Amino acid sequence: MKYLDEYRDPKLALRLLDEIRRKATRRWTIMEICGGQTHSVMRNGIDQLLPETVELVHGPGCPVCVTPLETIERALAVAAIPGVILASFGDMLRVPGSEKDLFMARSEGADVRIVFSPLDALQIARDNPGKEVVFLAVGFETTAPANAMAVRQAAREGVANFSELVSQVMVPPAMRAILSSPGNRVQGFLAAGHVCAIMGWEEYEPVAEAFGVPIVPTGFEPVDLLDGILRVVEMLEEGRSGVLNAYGRIVSREGNREARKVMQEVFDVADRPWRGIGVIPASGLVLRGEYARFDAEKRFDVGHIAPQESRLCRSGEVLQGHLKPDACPAFGSECTPQSPLGATMVSSEGACAAYYRYHRNPDSL
Repeated sequence: MKYLDEYRDPKLALRLLDEIRRKATRRWTIMEICGGQTHSVMRNGIDQLLPETVELVHGPGCPVCVTPLETIERALAVAAIPGVILASFGDMLRVPGSEKDLFMARSEGADVRIVFSPLDALQIARDNPGKEVVFLAVGFETTAPANAMAVRQAAREGVANFSELVSQVMVPPAMRAILSSPGNRVQGFLAAGHVCAIMGWEEYEPVAEAFGVPIVPTGFEPVDLLDGILRVVEMLEEGRSGVLNAYGRIVSREGNREARKVMQEVFDVADRPWRGIGVIPASGLVLRGEYARFDAEKRFDVGHIAPQESRLCRSGEVLQGHLKPDACPAFGSECTPQSPLGATMVSSEGACAAYYRYHRNPDSL
């Protein structure tokens, strides 16, 4: 099967591992930004196969994980309003708020529905003109075009009972924040292939130049990841920075121009809080003024929200690459997928969930 079996070829993977061992003459720390890449790394044992000279740390590229607790609390408050239907992707329903999650809210009578696209939520609004339909619009640049399209379509059709609770974030500002943070150890990045499929890689070039790091967009299969790691190692060993695309079958420098166009039409760039990290300047998207009527945060006044994070949860350190999940004292004991303290243990892309699922610290399970 083209573009699948060959990227899972064990012989090719072993050759790449041998080349990484040969090329890595010093210790290097590389961050894979995307949670999907983290799960592929753990599922395929890549972290255990790499030489001691190459360490992978896990980044904040999990949209569920970085959605602020305040947004979860606001979604819970909006869902509790009579006459409101809250629509969301399924992985958001188990993200813990201060006291409960959206699944618990649904069990208490809130009309919370799982959808597979924001356009599904728009259709619910068309079908239920007597109710307010709110879509929980979270994610990185990958989800932003579809979320923008839903708002634009609602405006064109005059669907007045549709709105979005927006928590959109962007990768390059997070990279800058990580590289600028005290104690940063990251020397190179594997960039998220699906984000780059939308945005291209040109927006990474200023980051690579400013911080002198290599950034390699790559895919999610074992050979993709090992090829990306090898390219980062080669650049580090040669003292080179810049962007080198290792996902040419999907990613181009300019990305998807039409997707970027609809994003720019509907959204403006703004400062945005990231769960466990804090506010990162110019890292988020908000609805532009002409679409403000579709902003659920403005449409529904739910009062002041001041949520409290768990004191035991150290997911913020995990998301910045400062801490491996199994180094958290709560991992596998107070914090499990059945009783998570933070979103990194809930999400299908969360680093803590990956460590738990693939038994990287079996003594604590």
